[in-house]
Amino acid sequence: MSATPSAASRALGLSTFSFTICFAVWTIFSIIGLQIHEEFQLSETQFGLLVGMPILTGSLVRIALGVMTDRLGGRLVYTLTMLSAALATFLLSHAQTYPQMLVAALGVGLAGGSFAVGVAYVSRFFDTARQGTALGIFGVGNVGAALTKFAAPFVMLAVGWQGTAQIWAAVLAATAILFWLFSQDDPVIAARKDKPAPLRSLAAEFAPLRNPQVWRFSIYYFFAFGAFVALALWLPRYLIGVYGFDIRTAGMIGAAYSIPGSIFRAYGGVLSDRIGARAVMYWMLSVSLVATLVLSLPAGEFVPAGIDGAAAVQLGIAPALFIAVTFVLGFVMSLGKAAVYKHIPVYYPQNVGAVGGLVGMIGGLGGFFLPLLFGWLKDVTGLWSSCFMVLFVLVAICLAWMHAAIRRMERAPAAPDLVAAE
Repeated sequence: MSATPSAASRALGLSTFSFTICFAVWTIFSIIGLQIHEEFQLSETQFGLLVGMPILTGSLVRIALGVMTDRLGGRLVYTLTMLSAALATFLLSHAQTYPQMLVAALGVGLAGGSFAVGVAYVSRFFDTARQGTALGIFGVGNVGAALTKFAAPFVMLAVGWQGTAQIWAAVLAATAILFWLFSQDDPVIAARKDKPAPLRSLAAEFAPLRNPQVWRFSIYYFFAFGAFVALALWLPRYLIGVYGFDIRTAGMIGAAYSIPGSIFRAYGGVLSDRIGARAVMYWMLSVSLVATLVLSLPAGEFVPAGIDGAAAVQLGIAPALFIAVTFVLGFVMSLGKAAVYKHIPVYYPQNVGAVGGLVGMIGGLGGFFLPLLFGWLKDVTGLWSSCFMVLFVLVAICLAWMHAAIRRMERAPAAPDLVAAE
């Protein structure tokens, strides 16, 4: 069901702006976590847990928020979600111990759950032919990570991490109020108010989650989105630890990584509408496989064994090349994020909230577990590049599974219809 062009544009604009602010709050620990790391003398594993805790909450609540949006409407659910996250972010500034910060971080994570709300809300304003583009534009809200990385280092140095949290909370609360004042109910909720009808059962809402295809989409998003979030959070720490950059420089580079990885998500939606999500996914995974292989090269010196007087061989890649390859990786990830979500309203138009929530949850869990895994691997192996080794294996699994699934679909009797949507 679609709406008038003006209503659709307003819904898309308000939702995208709100998601940008939510994403900025959701990734706040990527910057203030660095000062907390020094103040509380955290290990790399503890730092990874703190950074990932909001990602955990924002992932786990996505199914529930998606279903609530399908049933109650995005206008109400979006507003309440933002207000709740703003309150938790303000309370974070009063945390005095590491456990208290972990608890507050769980509340901050509600900001990440807004993605499932926005997808279900926005998709109802557009027809199938334009949903890929619309959801791609909405996903540009990922640029909120860059907003935090650009501004938060300077704000934090001026007012401390506590003041930064309070400012981010105030901005999010103001955004929630503006969204409520200027948004409107989506066409489905508006029609339901005119002609009240019984809501579908929860069993019907969750029925598509039994389909293996949904879980395959979820694994794609685990990499395309989860790894993107993980790198957005981990990259400043990586640049400081490996190349000795200061916090301002590391934050700026991290922001520059997040911008193309966010803005070009809209282009990924356009490409998915034009050439198909399957082609976009093949390109994304293939380029990512090469990029993560290059970035996996360990940094350090190696002296050939058994050769007297041999000169040490310098391993690793130069900072400029590292940054360039990382940016390419972020770019293709942005295309892949849009391609994954192109499938959902096409295959499951009546269950966008539940299916989109599950896919978003799995992707968000990648953003939680991967930084934690990155920190643990660094503590255990001493190799900073071990994070990219993990991503290389993950991409290889995704590419192999997708290719096998597509080949099976091509051999099936209904292959033309099934494959066309992919």
